[in-house]
Formats: sequence, structure tokens, C-alpha cells
Amino acid sequence: MPSLKALRKRITTVRSTQQITKAMKMVAAAKLRHAQLAAERARPYAEKLGALLAAVAAGIDPEAPAHPLLARREARRVDLVVITSDRGLCGGYNANLLRRAALFVREHPGVEVALTLVGRKGIEHFRRRGAVIVAQRTGILTTPVGEMAAALGASLTTRFADGETDAVHLVFSRFRSAIAQLPTVVQLLPVAPPATAEDGSPTDYLFEPTRPVLLDRLLPRYVQTVLTQALLEAVASEHAARMTAMENATNNATEMIASLTLLMNRTRQAAITKELMEIVSGAEALKG
Repeated sequence: MPSLKALRKRITTVRSTQQITKAMKMVAAAKLRHAQLAAERARPYAEKLGALLAAVAAGIDPEAPAHPLLARREARRVDLVVITSDRGLCGGYNANLLRRAALFVREHPGVEVALTLVGRKGIEHFRRRGAVIVAQRTGILTTPVGEMAAALGASLTTRFADGETDAVHLVFSRFRSAIAQLPTVVQLLPVAPPATAEDGSPTDYLFEPTRPVLLDRLLPRYVQTVLTQALLEAVASEHAARMTAMENATNNATEMIASLTLLMNRTRQAAITKELMEIVSGAEALKG
């Protein structure tokens, strides 16, 4: 049985850890409010831009040369963009994303997969496994989302337009709630074919400038918007996962402190009982 001194020291250590986890939970909760609001506000814009892109692309002459970002080729080389966090202490957030990325690779046997990694955890994971990494970025929580999305979008669209890759897929965590974040795979390039109305005919619009010119402007912006939305969802998911993990750690510390305090009290009572028994035994021996 541990000594009283060891138990007191351990309780003090656990209590200090509890204070840290509680503070981290509060910080993550405060940041989550802003990140969640940003992600939710960006969703309608992304949806409307996708609808506009569909309306523009639907009226393009099918015999006309396809835009480079709409070109469909046999997927022999695929770029996979994996968005993880730079820091840990966020539960299974990174593990779930890396597991989903590994599943994507297994689902595409015979395909050459090159990785574009955002987040130090993903970089360290795939570097240890000798994966092909074409680009890497850190500072997802400190770099402006628009700036990072623009840089990623320019690099990925250039590789796709130059024929260095046949498709680009995106792995990120979609924010659902503070306790639910869903690892998601989205095809970024080539841009998905436009959706039409239920009767099969697109809605007729008048466009200025012409559809090809407008499409040429919208496609790069659409790619950047999808990346921006994914980064915002990832940031909100990371804060939510960290808040939940720190809350669980705080609760576990509370239970551990209670258990150690009970054990310390029992140890102290046992020591007092033993001392009393020794005193009584000594007194009885003196009487005899």
C-alpha cells in the first residue's frame, strides 16, 4: 500500500493536471464558438456558388473543348489532401482522419496516391510510413483560412491542369456538433458535373459575360471555396474535439482525486489503528 506522503503527492499532481485540462477546455470552448459560427456562415455561400456553377456549366455546348478543371481522365494518379491538426490533446480527431485516409488508399488499389498534407500530425504520420508527399503545410489555427485555401487551390489546380494528377480528393472532418465530427472524403477535381432540374432540363438564365468566360472565372473560385469550407469545418471540429477530450480528462481527474482521497483516508485510519494497537499492547505488556 502506498505511503501517505506518496498519496498526497499524487493527489496534488492530479489536481494540477485537472486545472490545466479545465483551462484548456474553457479556451477550446471559447474558440469553438467563433469557429462554429464561421463554418456555418460559409455553408450558404458555398451552396449558392455551387448552384451558380451548375447553372453556368449546364448551358455549355457539350462539343466545345472542356475547361481544364472539368477534364475527366482515367484515375491512375490521385492527389489526396488530408487536413489534420498541428497539436494533439484532441481525442481521436486525428486518428479518425488518418484511418479514413488509409481506407481511401486501400479502396483504390493500383492507383498512385500523392499526398498534400495540412497539419503536423498528418505530416509526421505519413512521413514515418514513407508516403509520397508533394506538399505540406502547418499553422492551420494561426494562418488565415483564405490565405491557406488560395495557396492550396493554386497548387492543386496547377498540378491537375498540367496533367501531373488525374483527380484530387479531400479528406477533412465535417463539423456536426460539439460531440460529433465526421471524417469526410470529397472530390475536389475534376469539378463534379452540374446538377440539373428535376425534369432534366437546366433553368434558363441570361449571363453577362458569356458562359465560357464566366465558367473560367467561377471554377478556380469554386475550388478555393470548397477548400475554405473544408478548412473552416476542420478548425471547428478540432476545437470541438479538444473541448470534449479536455472535459473527459477533467472528469477523469475528479474521479481519480476522489479515489485517491478515499485510499489516503483508509491508509491514515489504518496507520492510526495500528499505532493504537501498539500502544494498548505495550500497556498490557507492562501490566503483565
